[in-house]
Amino acid sequence: MIFRLLALNIDGTLLQSNGRLHRSTKEAIHYVQQKGVDVTLVTSRSYPSANKLAKALKINLPIVSNRGAFIANTLEEPIFEKKIDADVAFEIVRFLEGFQCQFRLNNEEYSIGNRSKLTNNLMTKTIFSSADPAFYSHQFVDIVSEALTDTPMNPSKIEVYFEDAEDLDDAFKALNGMFSEINLVKVNKLKLDIVPEGVSKLNGLLRVGEQLGITSKEIVYIGDDFDDIALIDAVGLGVAMGNSSFEVKKAADWVTRSNNQHGVTYMVKEHFRKQPPIEFLRKMNIIKN
Repeated sequence: MIFRLLALNIDGTLLQSNGRLHRSTKEAIHYVQQKGVDVTLVTSRSYPSANKLAKALKINLPIVSNRGAFIANTLEEPIFEKKIDADVAFEIVRFLEGFQCQFRLNNEEYSIGNRSKLTNNLMTKTIFSSADPAFYSHQFVDIVSEALTDTPMNPSKIEVYFEDAEDLDDAFKALNGMFSEINLVKVNKLKLDIVPEGVSKLNGLLRVGEQLGITSKEIVYIGDDFDDIALIDAVGLGVAMGNSSFEVKKAADWVTRSNNQHGVTYMVKEHFRKQPPIEFLRKMNIIKN
């Protein structure tokens, strides 16, 4: 099978656990681009944060951000955008304020969240700040519902961190029954992401492929988290990082090294060195478009 699109998750995949992009990973992405293979990012991060990394990797394709709620080459001209209605977002916030949790609402211009209500304050602060570039405005307020009364917001995504796994399960069940306008994603036992109905990382990736004239079977996807399983299952070659859970590795066609052992670099060089350049394959009429 000839693969024409390489799609990658960011955190736990492209980046090391210290949040840095290793030089060898950057070189590997450049190597596959020189072969004529398109590269994109598929992430739960906001577009400004993901685009900062895309620029460093010289990725010029649309990137899938906020779990597929915002897909774009540029912030000003998205090819797909879907947001949670402001009234629905307000009711979700009112509901979440009854739990011991920290949450924030994100769109492409700014985010707003409640001040930490969690015991593990340092962990949550690190998680909330690590994905935001310096120019991305983030506000903390005591009561988010009051702030939304004054300034309504249509978020692309709401992310929630719970103190207790049972609270997450209870909130998941309740929200699922209360709102048909949203999709709920259990990222792990303590984190829940809320996105507009019909939005997912998989749907976002398939939209990018469709725009490029690339089928799902011509895509390689590399990821590490539970929410990457659907993408790993759907593409031609699904790859799990060595730091993935057992469930993710079980779903994958290929398991590479961990993010701290340059797993993306290893996979790219092991697989794509065997694939001729795309332009050569076109000249040989192996690829028609």
